[in-house]
Amino acid sequence: MSRAAALKQGYTNEARRLAARWIGRLARTRVSPNALTAAGVLLCGASAVLVYFEYRSEYVFFWVGGLVFVIGSILDILDGALARTSGKQTPFGGFLDSTTDRVSEGFMIGAIALVFAREGNETALAFAFAALAGSFLVSYTRARAEVLGLRGDVGVGSRAERVVVIAVGLAFAPWGALQWAIYALAATAWITVVQRILSVRAQLRQP
Repeated sequence: MSRAAALKQGYTNEARRLAARWIGRLARTRVSPNALTAAGVLLCGASAVLVYFEYRSEYVFFWVGGLVFVIGSILDILDGALARTSGKQTPFGGFLDSTTDRVSEGFMIGAIALVFAREGNETALAFAFAALAGSFLVSYTRARAEVLGLRGDVGVGSRAERVVVIAVGLAFAPWGALQWAIYALAATAWITVVQRILSVRAQLRQP
């Protein structure tokens, strides 16, 4: 295992351990996984609206928008774990979860693209489109690999990492860091797409 893969595995396991504590508590309540999914996508939509209005006060709208986006993304990530822990997994729930994940990320990247358009930053705007397409393809390549019965979750830019990159970019956006976060997001997304394509090819070549 490479150093990068080992690092990713380490913080992934730690995040799952911390999430398990919250999931255990939620599983004892009447909160359903689909309710978490709906709350997550609504919060991400609200965060995108906040980011769009950053011209009124960069510090307030970027920071509050970033915080709401992180909370909404955490709910989007926890809904699947809640479904597994509480025994409430359904085919529709899994479909809804994967669909709203794309919607949530699309809302935020779309809002960031509008900010770049308003500023006349065409380079960053182009990378925002590239990041959006790349993030969708990351999920699509995983889904197609799993349809073939193969592992499709390899790569450096899964959804958790993309959420972190966007959140950091929003936190430092008043100092011009948002465009660099989008550059990094686009690069890691497309690198991950290539990694997953190569991984699927390697798996299909195995006897």
